[in-house]
Amino acid sequence: MLLNCSLNGAFFHRPIRSSHVNSSTAPSSAESAMAAAPNSVRVAAAQMTSINDIASNFSTCSRLVEEAVSAGAKMICLPENFSYVGQKSGDSLLIAEPLDGPIMQRYCSLARECGIWLSLGGFQEKGPDDARLRNTHVIIDDAGNIRSTYSKIHLFDVDVPGGAVYKESSFTEPGKDVAAVDSPIGRLGLTVCYDLRFPELYQQLRFHHDAQVILVPSAFTPVTGQAHWEVLLRARAIETQCYVIASAQAGKHNEKRESYGETLIIDPWGTVVGRLPDRLSTGITVADIDFSLIDSVRGKMPIAKHRKPFDFWRPTPL
Repeated sequence: MLLNCSLNGAFFHRPIRSSHVNSSTAPSSAESAMAAAPNSVRVAAAQMTSINDIASNFSTCSRLVEEAVSAGAKMICLPENFSYVGQKSGDSLLIAEPLDGPIMQRYCSLARECGIWLSLGGFQEKGPDDARLRNTHVIIDDAGNIRSTYSKIHLFDVDVPGGAVYKESSFTEPGKDVAAVDSPIGRLGLTVCYDLRFPELYQQLRFHHDAQVILVPSAFTPVTGQAHWEVLLRARAIETQCYVIASAQAGKHNEKRESYGETLIIDPWGTVVGRLPDRLSTGITVADIDFSLIDSVRGKMPIAKHRKPFDFWRPTPL
């Protein structure tokens, strides 16, 4: 596939035809060429509807990456299952690959050719045997190198009220390690989807791994998304005083699977600063990560000093 990014990711040879950039947070065409404000850096969060076609999904991701570069973003965050969503549970085992396989290497080339960092949430990484894979969040730098990976710890084994029954653990090996990595948009804490319901992980990322920005690539169900998606994301941002970037799958992937959508960027005060105008559309929203805001929020409300250590909450022996 011929990409339209320049070698340094600074311009394109044709206009973007299918941008759904959030007008409330995205720059105008004139502003796109301007650098972000001092002490801040621009990030993009993408939304899409992946299907069981790896090439088609890559084409969509490539277009979204181009839009992000055009908007001046230094990093774009793609949702869980960005490269593939199967027709039925377990289909992902058939296409799972190691991180040095052709699927991930194609995305490494995309990052290098466009000169932008990629957050690739929920890649189907080949597991220890043919019966299991890992749901892996991969961070790629603008030179096409894999900088960090995180395997999803909390697996989605849920009977959704009024919805379907899911058992991710039937074909997925859970991760064991917390992961954080430095990037142009700050120190990133890596999570995936269902992790969102477990605040202990987010506390670890902030207070033990110094995260400034927490990434939550997801494919939430419509039922759970409508009830809990935004409120949980804002809670994680408020309690960690981090930016939270939540790239979402949206709409119907096939006859049996549908995702809630609503890609969001939330600041450390819990304010939504990036949102697509259409909860189910394919496109990006952009916002500036303001490091001075992170410092200000943490300085004025110093919860890092006030919080009790984990040992404090251990039961007292009788």
